[in-house]
Amino acid sequence: MGAEDHRFPCHNCGSDLRFDPGGDQLICDHCGSVESIDHGPWDRTEAIEEQNFAVMLRATQDSVEMEEAQTSQCPNCGARIEFDTAVHAKECPYCATPVVIDTGATRQIKPRAVIPFELGQEEARQAMSDWLGSLWFAPNGLTEYARKGRKLSGVYTPCWTFDADTKTRYTGQRGIEYQTTRTVSRNGKLETQTQTKVRWTSVSGRVARFFDDVLVVASTALPEKFRAGLGHWDLTRLEPYLPQYLAGFRAEAYTVSLEEGFEQGRAIMDRQIHRDIKFDIGGDRQRVQSVDTRVSDITFKHILVPVWLAAYKYRGKSFRFVVNGQTGQVTGERPWSVWKLTFTIIAVAILAGIAGYLAAVNQG
Repeated sequence: MGAEDHRFPCHNCGSDLRFDPGGDQLICDHCGSVESIDHGPWDRTEAIEEQNFAVMLRATQDSVEMEEAQTSQCPNCGARIEFDTAVHAKECPYCATPVVIDTGATRQIKPRAVIPFELGQEEARQAMSDWLGSLWFAPNGLTEYARKGRKLSGVYTPCWTFDADTKTRYTGQRGIEYQTTRTVSRNGKLETQTQTKVRWTSVSGRVARFFDDVLVVASTALPEKFRAGLGHWDLTRLEPYLPQYLAGFRAEAYTVSLEEGFEQGRAIMDRQIHRDIKFDIGGDRQRVQSVDTRVSDITFKHILVPVWLAAYKYRGKSFRFVVNGQTGQVTGERPWSVWKLTFTIIAVAILAGIAGYLAAVNQG
């Protein structure tokens, strides 16, 4: 998947075509021509089938399907961005830092599937504006500033998905709550107090779960809070990888290796297994004391997912916004209006003072 493969000339005027979000076609912004995407003799099931995790880790670079891409790492956020062969410098779409191309090329595992963009730039901008407009204590004019600000960048972000079969033995304790009462004397009066106590019983058991498509964002360019906001995708909409889907968009190479990705995926699985164990223990309260999980039949996919990014400066400070290119979900950094916060604090203090005064008058 070299960057040069993402450019498709218009048969009518020769300008670069771009993928049309929400459609299965390429369009020319210069002359308006539309060209359908040639899927060829694709078998969708075979094209996005799972790959064996253990086999991939043992394989050499020459024995697996790899790609060679011209990439460079952003010195600010760490994103590894692909370059066209004729481009030697560009702006990082994640943080707006200037990036100059490295020498040489990078070999990586080739993506097998992609979720094409469903939201166009204007739809993404509207989603971002709606999100900004819903923020409390945001500066006046922020939404309009963002609307008139820089263009959004469409970027395909790399992800790993993992399947695994798990079987777990555990030991723990089941707690059953019960009530006790006692009579105490307070201010010369007898009162009945109720206490909740727990009767614990040792338990052990087994739980099993098959995990399907546990998704890990394979990029460290964005903070964790952004990556968490990108985790909700309809993976039933995956399509076999075709370079036409990337036409007019940027693509980031993964910076989280397959092995590192599985470690993160395993942590997600372990949290779910812990919930399964507590449900299996039952009772009113649960204590999990030991967990022994056997994991087998691990498979993975390397996929690309669409995001719209905006990085701009407002009153001297940088802010970033990420819009899920499939669902329109927005995650972002936000400025605060100092005068709005100050006004609110003063107003709350005044109201609290009035309430305190009225309470004192009523008691008098």
